[in-house]
Amino acid sequence: MKDIFTGKVVWITGASSGIGEALVKAFAHGGSRVIASSNDNTRLKKVADDCAGLKGSVTFVPFDLADTSDIEEQVRGIVSQEGRIDMLLNIGGISQRALLKETPLWLDRKIMEVNYFGTIALTKAVLPYMIAGGGGHIAATSSISGRFGFPMRSAYSASKQALHGFFETLLIEHRKDNIRVSVIIPGRVQTSISLHALTADGKEHGKMDDGQKGGVTAEKAAAQIVRGLQRNKREIPVGSTELLMLKIRKYFPALFFRIAEKIKPM
Repeated sequence: MKDIFTGKVVWITGASSGIGEALVKAFAHGGSRVIASSNDNTRLKKVADDCAGLKGSVTFVPFDLADTSDIEEQVRGIVSQEGRIDMLLNIGGISQRALLKETPLWLDRKIMEVNYFGTIALTKAVLPYMIAGGGGHIAATSSISGRFGFPMRSAYSASKQALHGFFETLLIEHRKDNIRVSVIIPGRVQTSISLHALTADGKEHGKMDDGQKGGVTAEKAAAQIVRGLQRNKREIPVGSTELLMLKIRKYFPALFFRIAEKIKPM
């Protein structure tokens, strides 16, 4: 990691596993002061312990994207402790494995609450401190299905597509305040996201998707994200050959729909 992140205060949600955990370790290795957050306190503490002795530091702060009632107080506490927040990486979220016709509305709301409202609530709480401090970098995690619909991901896809509109507006309105914005677009990454994805009854899917098993590692995904952040990329695609679907959807929409309709739901 380049020296531009050394000494920077970096807040990472979804930090107890997968891409979030890999990013915590990458930034700590590079000398950043990392605030690691998740709703899994036991796993979060282990991630922080694993980073002991690295060039940077890691402080773990429990945070649940589904409950932002005390978010202003939490942000004030971190700013008071660290002095500032230079970078916010919104990595946490939840996926879905249920057909649209079988998904009850309460589940659509739950997924939207975590992926969209939880993310923008934290962003809105951090933003004034960044502006007052002269700027900062905010990133949000979307998905390739945040760029198109996908079987068994109706609510998940909708929540991620909503993030694009919000964060593009954030960039347009606050570029003058030196606020940099990136949207991370992962494809297939070897994480536990499918294990914890919600089925139509609200229970966890509990299975690793076949396509996900062949995806890039969380460490490789983190490296791709770090490079994108270093280059101040507005969008950071993460993955391998499956990212071609982004170009197919953009330039050959008819072909995209023929392909998508043949995908076997899992």
